[in-house]
Amino acid sequence: MASVAPGDKPTDTPGPGGPAGVDDDRTYSYASIPPAGTQPNGGLRRRNGDGRRGTLDLGLFILRLVVGGTFLYHGLQKLTGWFDGPGMDGTKEMMEQGGWDHPSIAAALVTAGEVGGGILLILGLATPLAAGAVLAVILDAWMFKQGMHPDFQYSQGPGAVELDTVLAGAAIAIIFTGPGRWALDRGRSWATRPGAGSLVVLVLAFAAAIFTYWYLQDGNPLTGIGPFE
Repeated sequence: MASVAPGDKPTDTPGPGGPAGVDDDRTYSYASIPPAGTQPNGGLRRRNGDGRRGTLDLGLFILRLVVGGTFLYHGLQKLTGWFDGPGMDGTKEMMEQGGWDHPSIAAALVTAGEVGGGILLILGLATPLAAGAVLAVILDAWMFKQGMHPDFQYSQGPGAVELDTVLAGAAIAIIFTGPGRWALDRGRSWATRPGAGSLVVLVLAFAAAIFTYWYLQDGNPLTGIGPFE
C-alpha cells in the first residue's frame, strides 16, 4: 500500500475494483485465505498419500497371488495328490521318515496351513491370520531342513533354505503391509493401515512354529551355525 501524507486520502486502496474502480489482478483479497483447519474433505488424505496409492494395491495383490498360490500348490499336493504330489498317505509317511512324532498330526497341520492359508491369502480374507499361518508352516520347514544337515546351507546342498527364507520374508511383509484394497479385507483397518496387531501376529506365528517343532520334531535346528556347535 502506498504511503499517505497526513490529511490526504489514499489513492490505491486494495480491493476487488482497485484504484478508481479499475480491476487490478495484483490486488490481494484477504478474505480469500481459508481459515486454518477448514481444508476441503480429503485434503489431509491427499497430503499423507491415502489418495495417491498408485500401483501399490496392484503390487500387493500380485504378492498375495504368488505367495498364496505357492502354498496352495504344495498344500494340494499333500491333500489330494495333484501335481504329482504324495497325497495324505504319502505325506504321513514322509513325516514319519523325517522323524516327526505323531506324523498324522504333523501332516494335518502342514496341509491345513498351506491350503487354508494359501486360499485366504489369494482372496485377501483374514489376511493377518492367513499370513501368520503360512509363516508358521514355512518356519517349521526351514528348521526341519536346517536341522537335517548341520552348518548353514542357504543356497546349496540338500538342506538349502533359500526358497523357505524368501517365502518367510514375503509372509512377514504381508503381515506388516496388509493385503491392500484389492482384497476381501479392503474394509478392514489392517487392509491399508496395519497397526500394533501386526507385531502380535508375528510373535504368535514364531511361537506356534517353535512350539510345533519342539513338540513334534525336537532337536536343535541351529546345530553347526555359529555358536551352536
